[in-house]
Amino acid sequence: MRRLPALVAVTALAGFGLVGCSASVDSTCPTPADGAISSVVEADGAFGSAPAVTVRSPFVPEQAGTATLIPGDGQRITREGQLALVDVTALDAATGAQLVATQYQDDVSAATPLPRLTQAVPSIAPLMQCAAEGSRVALAIPGSDLGAQGAQAFGVNEGDGVVLVVDVRKVFLPAADGADQYNADSGMPSVVRAPDGQPGVVMPAGDAPTAERSQTIKKGDGAAVTADSSVVIHVQGVAWGAKTTFASTWKNGSPGQATVSALPPAIASALEGETVGSQVLVVVPADQTQQDQQVLGAPADTALVYVIDILGVVG
Repeated sequence: MRRLPALVAVTALAGFGLVGCSASVDSTCPTPADGAISSVVEADGAFGSAPAVTVRSPFVPEQAGTATLIPGDGQRITREGQLALVDVTALDAATGAQLVATQYQDDVSAATPLPRLTQAVPSIAPLMQCAAEGSRVALAIPGSDLGAQGAQAFGVNEGDGVVLVVDVRKVFLPAADGADQYNADSGMPSVVRAPDGQPGVVMPAGDAPTAERSQTIKKGDGAAVTADSSVVIHVQGVAWGAKTTFASTWKNGSPGQATVSALPPAIASALEGETVGSQVLVVVPADQTQQDQQVLGAPADTALVYVIDILGVVG
């Protein structure tokens, strides 16, 4: 059995990267299209362990479909590009032969980021919409939807279909979802948000603060963050008075991950004690940005403003 190729299997949760998004069930999530897959696929074994999958072949899917084999009750995938960690077993739809699989390790951080998988095979993304953390789902992808890149990734002939069994190990928030907080602190920027949660910064009149300052803009009700936490965050970085960002995980397509203590000092200090689901505003004075310049490519000789969404904790 092969392992998934590097394009699919390499984890995005290694270091803080800007190169790359417990909720109740979303009532707007549609019932997934079956596409006949539920009657032809069986997957035995506990969630989070490598399943023994059988496909009643020959099965030639004429349309894409998905079926829930093990229901989950955690955070749901509701937006394109939202970060989730998954384990996957892929089979040739026609023969039922196993093609590739991920590692299924106990450490969930070793699982495959779903955006990396959907980058290789875009047709997977709509099939995973509304899948919940803790669920095992089966996907049928016809050859017409798989494409040349997907066929190469899974090791089938172009035009052949595949069956995937996906364990949704961890789903992170797409954006901070905490309660809005009132802040009376004057001289700080204000934050506005697009419908998808992406923040924008409105600068106040006057000079930048000369001391490090932070505010909780939204207060989440998730796990508390410590210096040792491995956090998944969205970051928007703007130089004081500038109209464009110097760093943005939103624009680059996926959140970043880091141990809190490894982040620039002002960010680390602001995040400690915060909770998952929170949004934090941080201002770093111009004479304290050396590590920001090294780690995040921040400009020199100017104060910096960060808006940080805490999306989850790994482990």
